[in-house]
Amino acid sequence: MFVRVKKIGAYEYLYLVENAREGGRHVQRVIKALGRRDEVEASGLIDGLIASAARHSRRSIVLSSFYRGELPELHRVSIGPDLVFGRLWVETGCREVLQSLLADRRFAFDVERAVYLTVLHRLMVSGSDRHASEWHNGLRVPGADGLDLDHAYKAMAWLGAVDAGGRSMAEAVEEALYRHRQPLFGAVSIAFFDTTSLWFEGAGGESLGQRGHSKDYRGHLKQVVLGIVLDDMDRPIASFLMPGNTADVTLLLPVVKRLRERFGIAKACIVADRGMISADTIAALEADKVDYILGVRERTSREVRAEIIEDDGLAVPLVIPRQKGETELAVTERTIAGRRYIICRNEEEARKDAAARAELVAGLERKLAQGDKALVANKGFRRFLKTPEGDGFVIDRAKVEADARFDGLFVLRTNTKIAALQVVLRYRNLLAVEDAFKTAKALLATRPIFHKTDAGIRGHVFCTFLALVLRKELIDRLAARRSRLEWQRVIDDLADLSEIDVDQDGRRARLRTAPGPTIDLICRALGITLPPVFQEMPPAA
Repeated sequence: MFVRVKKIGAYEYLYLVENAREGGRHVQRVIKALGRRDEVEASGLIDGLIASAARHSRRSIVLSSFYRGELPELHRVSIGPDLVFGRLWVETGCREVLQSLLADRRFAFDVERAVYLTVLHRLMVSGSDRHASEWHNGLRVPGADGLDLDHAYKAMAWLGAVDAGGRSMAEAVEEALYRHRQPLFGAVSIAFFDTTSLWFEGAGGESLGQRGHSKDYRGHLKQVVLGIVLDDMDRPIASFLMPGNTADVTLLLPVVKRLRERFGIAKACIVADRGMISADTIAALEADKVDYILGVRERTSREVRAEIIEDDGLAVPLVIPRQKGETELAVTERTIAGRRYIICRNEEEARKDAAARAELVAGLERKLAQGDKALVANKGFRRFLKTPEGDGFVIDRAKVEADARFDGLFVLRTNTKIAALQVVLRYRNLLAVEDAFKTAKALLATRPIFHKTDAGIRGHVFCTFLALVLRKELIDRLAARRSRLEWQRVIDDLADLSEIDVDQDGRRARLRTAPGPTIDLICRALGITLPPVFQEMPPAA
């Protein structure tokens, strides 16, 4: 039943109409003519009818009373986080994999729920695990009632526990998760690998926390080295956690070995940055017939300095779209004694490098005028200096000129047969790994780490890996519907979506808050239906 507007001459008339079925077809039947629209609206007839009908609608009475502030909240919980990430937790296989690995264990609490709760906290709020034990009280998370900080620590210790063969439970989860998702995604053809460091405020566990080259500029603190492998769609498939003094050049071969032996990825092109490259590593990769695309240390490789970057071959332009503008590269290729190199020059970066060097040299000239002592602690200055006998420091113009040869330049080495432009595009996908590290460090606040045991540290970091899996899955599903949403807005809208229990004349009801602007897009992307706005609840016991 509804009100229909019909225009007759210069006026509009209102009719109370119902849908009816007559003779096998639907028709609209007029119940009552209400009159001219302007006269009906002036008389308040419609408002009176609505108010009269509302008195017989429990839903309307409760909602209108609540919106007027006449019904206090008995209880409020946020339902958005579990509604979305709970669905992804199931559909990515995380719940099934964890439950299968826990099937033979006899914990006094639900470990899968404790891990999920930690991952959910990492996605929504981040911060300390201690905060998560209180935070979840404001959420509806099925099966998480009664879980506390001690349960979270035990769950992470289980994830990080290592068997007699040196394999952690986190690794078993990764491998089972990959097999669970492989039928959907297919075989991995490209594996992108890079590392970063995470620092400790505490002691750093029994062995993981060591001092090494800090990528966070905190060399005075102990750290661990974290490596992540992404597939060709930028999905996280594996992680590696090593002591903080582990050199990058020693990591690539163990990564390849695990991908082959544990993940069953027999044929995949390994893409890694220049920190991974060494003569021994390349020799081992070629001996095992592993395809690779590796960054080259241009300044320290004699072959690159003497022969590769001096090549004057024809450059092929490559334009790469980005969010703001485009990246323009000039790409050339050269092979020496079977070693294939791809040389790329970015003119925009070349101009930036030249400007930075000119500023540095100008600063160096000012410091020279102040005396040699001003130069002692500056590594940037020292690379452009020489010390003629008896004259103190002077600027070495030959070094300045030699440095200009590397402006905007990066060199790749590969044993693949694919076109040079495709090699460059694949290598630039390493930026996705860097983005994953930024997310893990800043957005998901994995660092600093306070856990005291190696097992707890492994479990803590692995929960961030699982959070990256869920975040990537949500972003991909939104992208498939051409929806690009700001992550913080998504998190805010999910946290705001709540259910509220109220009492009206001794009868309880549950109300759902209005969804934020991103919720509809997320629900469509995941096939989720929101709970009803109004639900009758049984009387309190």
